[in-house]
Amino acid sequence: MKLFLIAGEPSGDRLGAALMAGLKALAPGVTFAGVGGPLMQAEGLASLFPMEELSVMGIAEILPKYRHLKRRIAETAAAALAAEPATLITIDSPDFCLRVARIVKAARPGLRTIHYVAPSVWAWRPGRAAKMAQVIDHVLALLPFEPPYMTAAGMTCDFVGHPVVAEPLAPAADVAALHATLGPGPVLLALPGSRRGEVARLAPVIGATLGLLLPRHPGLRVLLPTVRGVAGLVRERVADWPVAPQIIETAAEKRAAFGAADVALAASGTVSLELAAAGVPMVIAYDMHPLTLWLMRRAALVDTVTLVNLVSETRVVPEFLGRDCRAERIAPALEALLAGAKGQRAAMALTMQRLGQGGEAPGLRAARSVLGALGAAHHA
Repeated sequence: MKLFLIAGEPSGDRLGAALMAGLKALAPGVTFAGVGGPLMQAEGLASLFPMEELSVMGIAEILPKYRHLKRRIAETAAAALAAEPATLITIDSPDFCLRVARIVKAARPGLRTIHYVAPSVWAWRPGRAAKMAQVIDHVLALLPFEPPYMTAAGMTCDFVGHPVVAEPLAPAADVAALHATLGPGPVLLALPGSRRGEVARLAPVIGATLGLLLPRHPGLRVLLPTVRGVAGLVRERVADWPVAPQIIETAAEKRAAFGAADVALAASGTVSLELAAAGVPMVIAYDMHPLTLWLMRRAALVDTVTLVNLVSETRVVPEFLGRDCRAERIAPALEALLAGAKGQRAAMALTMQRLGQGGEAPGLRAARSVLGALGAAHHA
């Protein structure tokens, strides 16, 4: 059995690799073709071209590369058709993946198409599900409340668990070693985002917040995990902070930092789930262009952007977005968490449980769902 997979981002590469490992365990002899990153390649995929070409964000970044991306879409669709796979599995990156699926589906209407990661239609632009249903048959969802939205649009869908529940936590010895280097005093995890624009907007706000916390917590220590693409910018932007943060770039150090932290101030995004997995109480802050924020607020269908709040059906994680993303508002919320975070800890534990913690690994659940969908198509 040959499967054609496409991933366009590092997060999709992680999902794809876990899915491939699950498929190899359940269906020995399965082979793979398509586009993926280093993790999927390690599982046996020869990528058609470097996945990094697809990792572009936002209109301004996409426009200069539009013709090249269009050529890659056509090339990928042609390769998918030539491979004659049992199914086409597209992983996240909807702008690229669903365009490929549309071409493939038009040429081979009977081919089963599967998309991994449901669009967040519960948050905004609900019409995306119906549009996706024109080219996708089956969806693998990361969040437990997503399947009804997908089935209502005409696709089949399984909740397969979120990859965050399978992420390893730091060994106690690593956390103890980090604590020993930090010394006494509360430890704050600063997470200004992984995109240049996020870092540029949030770094000054985090710096000002630290300035307000320091008088009451003179022993405050700050850990700042970052990623290679923005590490240089991060170093520039934190130079004037009142506390020099320890900048962390490796995965093992990042896990230890999450294990050692008492509280976190983080940009909005999946990081809230990583913090919940590590049991770190958090405050979420995010700023963006006022017009973008206004448009998003008008289009939003939910009253919170934090997944911990949504999955646990609570609103215990404080958010400071747009105009509220100011040090004088954020500092008291962090102060309150340093004094005690019982409500957040309960919500984080519930979130992890609902995302599949303690159950079968998400990659294996996703593989079962894929094989089930192919079996259903076979018997239809």
